Amino acid sequence: MDIETVLVPVDGSPQSAQAVRVAAAVAERYGATVHALYVLERDRAEDAEQMMVAASSIVGDVPLCHSSAYGFTTATLSQHPGSTVLDASEDASADFIVVPRERPSDLLGKAAGYVLQYAQQPVLSV
Repeated sequence: MDIETVLVPVDGSPQSAQAVRVAAAVAERYGATVHALYVLERDRAEDAEQMMVAASSIVGDVPLCHSSAYGFTTATLSQHPGSTVLDASEDASADFIVVPRERPSDLLGKAAGYVLQYAQQPVLSV
């Protein structure tokens, strides 16, 4: 398997931190880069910088890229967060996706289910 980029959607939760750890382990094994996508609700957009610092400390020496998707609310979604994750995986040329599935937030749970159903690349749920 040839993996150059591992995408991991995160929301600052302990579950997404675990997904970053797993993504870093996969990336390290294959000499790949981790791309952390911060999926943020409208009222949490200012948390992106804090999540970037946390992801950086988790991955250690593994190369890390960041991007963010803002503006979601769990009540009214104008675009499904899962489709945003898949769009970001395409933009990042991700070969592998790691999604948190064990007790994720509402927003990340919706994204993870969608990604598991529609992703073209291999997906690992943790």
